Amino acid sequence: MFASKRLSKELSKLHDKLPPGITLIKADDFTEWLMDIRVIDSNPLYQDEVYRLKFVFSQTYPIEAPEVVFVKDEDHPIPWHPHVYSNGIICLDLLDRQGWSPVHNVESVCVSLQSMLTSNTKQERPPGDEHFVKHNKQRPKDINFVFHDNQV
Repeated sequence: MFASKRLSKELSKLHDKLPPGITLIKADDFTEWLMDIRVIDSNPLYQDEVYRLKFVFSQTYPIEAPEVVFVKDEDHPIPWHPHVYSNGIICLDLLDRQGWSPVHNVESVCVSLQSMLTSNTKQERPPGDEHFVKHNKQRPKDINFVFHDNQV
């Protein structure tokens, strides 16, 4: 119940005003939302690209972080980034159990991911991407990433 109340407030705010480069695509219920983000500066790695994010919320949101992944379809690629796996899973402390705080919300996650892409200069995947994508059976929020690189 707390999750739906909080998400209702967030949705109302998102309908009123969104930061540049962020678009609400679908929020039919309080379990899954789709958002589009694009990098609004002139970073050539992401020029003219729009990336789709899928947010999945549990009943314990915002105490627990949403599950957030990039989604690939015919119009939306998975961005190249040293913290984004080719299957769309994002290695970001903000989305981890220890890095999440209930003060965050859908908008702040989108802005953080936008910023993460903006500051990137490397067109590469995380080390071990192919093996991880092939063998990982865990949901993104259940993965215990080791955060050791704050440079990208």
